[in-house]
Parts: sequence; C-alpha cells; structure tokens
Amino acid sequence: MPDSGLETPSKRVLVTGLSTYWGGRLAQALESDPQIEAIIGVDDKDPTRELERTEFVRVSAQHSLIRRLVESAEIDTVIDTRLVVDSTTTTPGKAHENNVIGTMNILAACSGPDSPVRKFAFKSSTHYYGSEQDDPAFFTEAMRRPHAPRTPIERDIVEAEAALADFADKNRDVSVTVLRCANVLGPDVRTSHIGLFSLPAVPMILGFDPRYQFVHEDDVVAALEHVTLNRLPGIFNVAGDGVLAFTETVSLLGKRWVPLLPPWGTGLAAMPLRRLGMQIPPELLNQLRFGRGVDNRKLKATGFAYRHTTREAVMKLGEHMRLHPILSGVREPYRYEREVEEFLRWSPHVRREEPDAGEPPAVPTPAEGAPTAAAPPPPPVEPTPAPVREPDPEPAPPSPPVEHYDDLEVEEVISLLGSLEPDDLRALLAYERSAAARNTLVAAIEGVLARRESAGARA
Repeated sequence: MPDSGLETPSKRVLVTGLSTYWGGRLAQALESDPQIEAIIGVDDKDPTRELERTEFVRVSAQHSLIRRLVESAEIDTVIDTRLVVDSTTTTPGKAHENNVIGTMNILAACSGPDSPVRKFAFKSSTHYYGSEQDDPAFFTEAMRRPHAPRTPIERDIVEAEAALADFADKNRDVSVTVLRCANVLGPDVRTSHIGLFSLPAVPMILGFDPRYQFVHEDDVVAALEHVTLNRLPGIFNVAGDGVLAFTETVSLLGKRWVPLLPPWGTGLAAMPLRRLGMQIPPELLNQLRFGRGVDNRKLKATGFAYRHTTREAVMKLGEHMRLHPILSGVREPYRYEREVEEFLRWSPHVRREEPDAGEPPAVPTPAEGAPTAAAPPPPPVEPTPAPVREPDPEPAPPSPPVEHYDDLEVEEVISLLGSLEPDDLRALLAYERSAAARNTLVAAIEGVLARRESAGARA
C-alpha cells in the first residue's frame, strides 16, 4: 500500500452500504463537517437512519453504475461499509456475493488512470485473524493469518482484503485504508455476541474461559470518520484497550454463565439454542474457545483517541440492557419515505433558515432593459431612541421533588418510577426538563406516562 504522506482532504464522499448501520451512522457524522461538499450514499435498500444532506441513490454494487456515479459526481473518497461479518444475517451465497464479488466490483469502479478517487477505506473485521489455540496474545497488523480460514465468512474477509491489496498495488496514487474491527458492542448495533449476552443465562463451552476484546459502536463510527478526513494508508486494528475473560464480561453485564456446551460437537450442541431465538454462527464458536486479542496502538499513533475501553464498552451495554425494558417503545424507528424526503429537501414551500440579523437584506437586481441610474438617496432620518425597559426578573430555579434528589443516580430514579402516581411523574418530568436535563431519565418518565395513558384509554 502507498506510504503515508500529506493529508488529502475529502470533499466529495461516496458511502457504500448506506442502509447498513455503519453506512448510515458514518453519513450522519460526515454531514456535520462543513468542509465536505457532497455526501452520496448508495445501496439497494432504503436508508435506515434520518439524513439531512446525504443524497441517496438506489443502486446495487454494479461496477458500471458505480463508475458513472464516481465520475459524474467527481468522487474523491470512497468508504465501503457493506462487509457482512455475521453469517446469521444472510445465506453463505449472498454473503459471498456481497463480500467478495461486490467488493471487487466497487474497486473496479474506482480504478483506472482517469478515476477521481484518491482515498478508499474499507471496514473489515478481526475475523481476518481467526481464533486458534496457538494464536499470539495480540495480533498486530503486520501479522498474517496463521491458519487457513475455517468458516465461509472468514474466507470472504481474506478474499476481500486480498482484492484490496491488489487494488492498492495497481493504483499507487490512491490511499487505501483497511479497518479491522473487533467485536462491537453498543445499544443500537445488533450482533450475535449481543444476542448471546441477552439470554437469561449465557452459555459457555465447558472447560474454556477465553479472553475477549470489544470496541464500542461509537468508536467504530469515529474511526471511520477519522480515516475519511485523513490520509492514512495501511491496515489498522480497531479495538478498545484491555481484554476481559468471558466470565468477567458476563458478570459485568449482571448475568450468570452456564458451561452448557461440550468442547466437542459444539455446533450440534448449540442447535437447541435456536428455540430461544439465539443462533451461534460458526465464526463465533472458536472465539468461545480461544478468544482473540489485537494490538490497537497503530491507529492511536495517528491521533485517534478511543472513548471507551473494553471494560467500559461492556458496562455501557449492561446499562442499556437494564434500561431497555423501560425505554422500549419511547422512540419510533425511522422509516424512509422518498416523496417526503424530496419534499423536505427541494420544495420552495419548506421554511429555510433565516439569514442572520447582522446580514444585509438581499438587493434585487434590476430587470433587463430597466434603467440602472441610482435614485437620489432619501434624506437622513434622526433615529428615535428606544424606550428603556427594565429587564424581567429571572425566574427562580425549580426546587427538587425531594431532598437530596439530585444525588440519586439515573438508574435509582428509574427503579422508582413504577411506584409513582401520574401527578408525581408529571412533576418529576417538569423538574428534569427544566433543571437536571438527564435525557435518559426524561425518556423513561415519558415512556411510563405514555404506557399508563394508553392502558387507561383501553380500559
């Protein structure tokens, strides 16, 4: 891959896999950067997140169509977020079509001497390294996979990265970045690990307590944004600091573990878990035996700072799991409606932001053929002094519902909501909105009130 050099600013960005969780989150993050002129997202499914200035084009990973978009929009940066790393989400054939064939098509659309693309970033996975008994304590980016891939997903990842390496070798003027992300945890992302940890009792393989390393979903989005805005060719591991034993992870989540799975025939023994809605993918089974750790120092050396360690990512997930039953149903999922989106973006009847008060009003240009001689200025008018108005007294800050209320943690207050009367809940909501402004608690109170009102209406 080409050597690192001066920063190449991204002005016109193409995000592939816009309907995926990562594509949507990255587009939202890039929209807040005023230096990026255009963000175009492509996918064959509707977007799953609300976007303001990202332009969505419904197209599959066909290299001829992608090339037309790249050339006509003068795309300088491509971020590929489509990689499927969980075999429970689709069939092996469709995963291979997406992971290998789709990646090769997108690379073909970005190659060639006339291509405007100067940066290409690919979201990959630490499944690239596999998980075996004789693995090193921590994989560095310079290490190759020590064993042949065991599962279809692992083979797809190895083939996709081989295509990336070939593209980088043939297009020396393009900065190619690969992010190998560890097991992701977070309140919004959905993975097989989170599904496993959501069970009442978490199954383990008898005789194994593997080391685990996690990364918070927000850090993955931040890493994608970091490599979009900077020229960072090469391969980078993305994982939080520290490792945890599997039993430590389960304990931090407030769950109990059960050594339910035998060390031999584990795949067959895991079949009954499907009745509980949990399917353990083959790429996860070896991790439940041997775990995996990766060195994350290379990305940090570029100036990237993780906001969560492995332990903190687990604790954040545990907090979400405890609050989710209370907060579920408060937020309505986003639904993409093409006609509504086009109306909000392009209709002249939608109110736009008013110009700042200090900006002079726009001066209309004279009509064609009209005289352009300036009219004499009006006589000066002496300004009339404005009447002096006494400022209104500041309202007194609201008092807390009970003494030492502000010392209570959010979870402590939430645990009491079910025992409060509606009037007390409304008073508590008013105080939180005006004083404490703890958004999680506000949403929880609103959810309890909404459910009670709904139950009263049905009665």
